[in-house]
Amino acid sequence: MSGLELLDAVILGVVEGVTEFLPISSTGHLIVAGSLLGFTGERAKTFEIVIQFGAILAVMALYRERFRVLLLELRSPIQQRLVLNLTVAFLPAAIIGLLVHHWIKAHGFAPLVVSWTMVLGGVAILAIERWRPAVRLAEVDDIRLPTALGIGLAQTLALIPGVSRSGATIMGGYLLGCSRRAATEFSFFLAVPVIAAAAGFDLYQGFDRLTSQDIPLFLVGFLVAFLSAFVVVGRFLLLVLEHSFAAFAWYRIGVGAVLLWWLYRGTGST
Repeated sequence: MSGLELLDAVILGVVEGVTEFLPISSTGHLIVAGSLLGFTGERAKTFEIVIQFGAILAVMALYRERFRVLLLELRSPIQQRLVLNLTVAFLPAAIIGLLVHHWIKAHGFAPLVVSWTMVLGGVAILAIERWRPAVRLAEVDDIRLPTALGIGLAQTLALIPGVSRSGATIMGGYLLGCSRRAATEFSFFLAVPVIAAAAGFDLYQGFDRLTSQDIPLFLVGFLVAFLSAFVVVGRFLLLVLEHSFAAFAWYRIGVGAVLLWWLYRGTGST
């Protein structure tokens, strides 16, 4: 492992940890960052899968008390409802993802796709914020099955790189009457089975590409992703309780516009 590769691992770990749970698309940022760093190919894809587990672990650490209660009090109607809601929300993306997984891997992971979805996603967030849906569900425990299904269907949009899983689920929940807090926390909880299943499936398929020389590099990326996600998730929840998502929308539009300008000038690769 060279010093340059180690720096790439740190940079990409930070990118993953900072963007995974924000409505700005971690996959899109990793595609662009990897392209700029020249860290691409099958080995890079496997690395991105591994560091996603670091981000998941950060959420589990931050919400360890809630996960502990969930496991110890599984007979409680409230905890059973949360498990059922998460299962129902998980299924649409899992089923559709299995059907279109290879097609998206072959055609969707490109800077041009990410550029357009960044812009369009930003416009969608601004439109939802302007509409300001009425809040009917203040807390995660208030969410019922139809709302969970709606959030799960919204999540399927995130199968397209650049859309943002967090953005789709948070804004989907917000549209369906969840408060900012409820929508954001449900998105955090849903990330654990969704990312674990998707990353685990990809890692299983690409496990034969790993070598013992990759372990230090992947470990650095994993730890950096964990630490950066741990910091970001806590601060993000505080932020959304006091502010709208408009800043993230304008960020998406700005980044997407710059990428489109760069690509269409012929200096980038589509």
